[in-house]
Amino acid sequence: MTAFSPLLHRSRLAPLALACSLLVSGAAWSQATSAPAAPAAAQAPAGVDMVSNLSSIPAPTLGAKAWLTLDATSGQVIAAQNPQEAVEPASLTKLMSAYVIFEALESGRLKLDQKVRISEKAWKTEGSRMFVNPNTDVSVDELLQGMLVQSGNDATVALAEAVSGSESAFAASMNQQAKALGMKHTHFTNAAGLPDPDHMTTVEDLGILARALVQRFPQYRHYDSQKEFTYNNIKQSNRNRLLWADSTVDGLKTGHTQSAGYCLVATALRDGRRVVSVIVGSASDAARTESSLKLLNWSFKNFDTVKLLDKGKPAVSARVWEGATETAELGLSDALWVTVPRGRADDIKTEARYTQPLMAPLTEGAQAGSLVISLDGKELDRRPLLVLHSVEEAGFFGRLLDKVRLMFE
Repeated sequence: MTAFSPLLHRSRLAPLALACSLLVSGAAWSQATSAPAAPAAAQAPAGVDMVSNLSSIPAPTLGAKAWLTLDATSGQVIAAQNPQEAVEPASLTKLMSAYVIFEALESGRLKLDQKVRISEKAWKTEGSRMFVNPNTDVSVDELLQGMLVQSGNDATVALAEAVSGSESAFAASMNQQAKALGMKHTHFTNAAGLPDPDHMTTVEDLGILARALVQRFPQYRHYDSQKEFTYNNIKQSNRNRLLWADSTVDGLKTGHTQSAGYCLVATALRDGRRVVSVIVGSASDAARTESSLKLLNWSFKNFDTVKLLDKGKPAVSARVWEGATETAELGLSDALWVTVPRGRADDIKTEARYTQPLMAPLTEGAQAGSLVISLDGKELDRRPLLVLHSVEEAGFFGRLLDKVRLMFE
């Protein structure tokens, strides 16, 4: 692994006679470079390579319309086929419904023991059912089991109404959350996943959603891994057959309609590493199960995920001009994990790219550049490089001295 090294871009300075006057304009320039960074997108930036492009071991052949596998820790896509093709999510929609509901639980707007009155609309929702009765009260905990274990559309609509007052308002929240997560090719019209021409997503977006779910709400993982649930004296099994086939699998959700085919978003945790697979458009329940297991096994067997940098640790110590201190520590908002083909961790290269001259004042958390991670000359990831500790502006004579020094750099 190579050491972090800055890529410097130098600016021409005015003659010495203008050094004092530049103190004013220089202050405005440094304020612009120290502006807080915009929130990072939930998906990899354009130009980032899939990890499988650096491996000599081909991905398995899968019978599916589109598929994807990613490492949940690093967030990197390992391999994918038709990742941005529009697909019908069917009951995979319930993953976003779960995300919005879990947010309501965490904020206190909803409670697990809270009773929800079942409306006529929820009771009449077509498709797979929990078999709740109209005008009865059912707990949120039971409805979550009905939604995620039994894939009950009636339970999903009841929860949507409990959170937002109506399913249409809930769908608006789903779309708002999808946008916040960076799901650029997704639009929801209902909470349960019933077919609609405007109800579409991609396996790339489903991967983003699945990763967000397992990272932000691990406390609710037991719903996804529950094998069966009995309500109203009717026992139904979880349709995710991988829960029986592989003990490391603990979610996430199946989906099926005639037009969507058989779909499955699965996740497994092995030796502390979590991988997510997305399969859409398989021909049968058996095919989606077999393809998902193949994809998970291939991802675990042929790729490693390694930590390069801890959260809050500097990636580089950068020279600061016109500051109260001469250097600023630049790092990342989170720990840096990178997924590479197995055995290639020592070949990872990292490069800190930041504009020079780097001018004070610098505000803690402001973006100063980017940290680029590559292997064999191909970019694997790119992260915002942030100021870890604020650097105040130097006094008048300190700034003037640096103005003079810069002219000879």
